[in-house]
Amino acid sequence: MTNQRASLLEFPCDFPIKAFGHYSDELDQIVVAIVRRHAPDLGENAVAIRASKGNRYAAITVTVRAQSQAQLDAIYTDLTASEAVIMSL
Repeated sequence: MTNQRASLLEFPCDFPIKAFGHYSDELDQIVVAIVRRHAPDLGENAVAIRASKGNRYAAITVTVRAQSQAQLDAIYTDLTASEAVIMSL
């Protein structure tokens, strides 16, 4: 028996990462900077931003070309460690 987790993903693959936080002009820049540390080849059209109805919150979706589960885990670890990010999916 191995300790390795089985992944349902086949790498490399395009993978959308969502981060939610309080709406601000800097939130998307913070999220993209965190993701770019682990996926420096991010494309220009890789980021989508959606504000909540009252502009209180924002959802940032960054689609990365994921190379491994370890890369995705590192991105999520850094996003959830950021004070600007409330939740990441």
